Amino acid sequence: MALTLLDGALLLMVLIWGSNFSVVKVALRDFPEIPFNAMRLLIGSVVFLAVIWWQRDSERQRAPLTRTDWLQLLFLAAVGTFLYQLCFVGGVRRTSVANGSLIVGSSPIVIAMLSSLAGHERIKPVRWAGVVMALIGLYLVVGYGVALSAQTLTGDALMIAGVICWSVYSVASQPILRRHSALTVIGLTFSLGAAMYITTMMPVLLKVEWRSISATSWGLMLGSALLALNLSYFIWYTGLKKLGGSRTSVYSYLTPVVAMIVAAVWLAEPISASQIAGAGAIFSGLLITRFVN
Repeated sequence: MALTLLDGALLLMVLIWGSNFSVVKVALRDFPEIPFNAMRLLIGSVVFLAVIWWQRDSERQRAPLTRTDWLQLLFLAAVGTFLYQLCFVGGVRRTSVANGSLIVGSSPIVIAMLSSLAGHERIKPVRWAGVVMALIGLYLVVGYGVALSAQTLTGDALMIAGVICWSVYSVASQPILRRHSALTVIGLTFSLGAAMYITTMMPVLLKVEWRSISATSWGLMLGSALLALNLSYFIWYTGLKKLGGSRTSVYSYLTPVVAMIVAAVWLAEPISASQIAGAGAIFSGLLITRFVN
């Protein structure tokens, strides 16, 4: 068992995504939901396309994109960027942090099942044990605060839809990742999906009073774009390419643990004994799933 640079990058991704829940919540206090997401996607696309252009010489040495590849990229863009981002930001705004964390934290289970059904990888029983242990820990971390109500029902439904989109996106991208670089796949799917989102939401964007948005919210939006989208998406795709869906997605179990700590420090939310026990169970499940062959 050896920690690699990729493991460190995945842990950084978890730190960013766990913090992103609070970042989005705070920014949406005066940054309208759709414009907030549109600006994030626009900035993320510009960065990805700029990096692809900068790396164009090395990318030309790879196999060119075929018509089938472009069709796959369009599908991934629609599911993994357009629909997922629409559901995620809408869900974060309309449900509680506890509900959202628990729902998003279930994505490794969905990804592992879809990956196994698609024949991309065989999940051994011992890894399923690690997944179950991490899921139990996840419930201990945020499950105590989960509340199903009419007030949060829409947000919960959006988060569930987002998990399905993200899981399909993660599994369906693995075949094209075998033929092309992670940078090409993530950069193009993200940019195509962003174009779909901005085009669809243009009537809303034209009515926004941009001057009413605070500088703090603009800064949070920029940080969320560069870190939660650009950097973290690239790390995620690199993990999928080198580790596979089940081993990469299990890191998502740590996201609610980070969200819990950030909320305690930033928003002064208390941490209970069950949450501490859950964090330990999540970490144990992660070790089993990631390192046991």
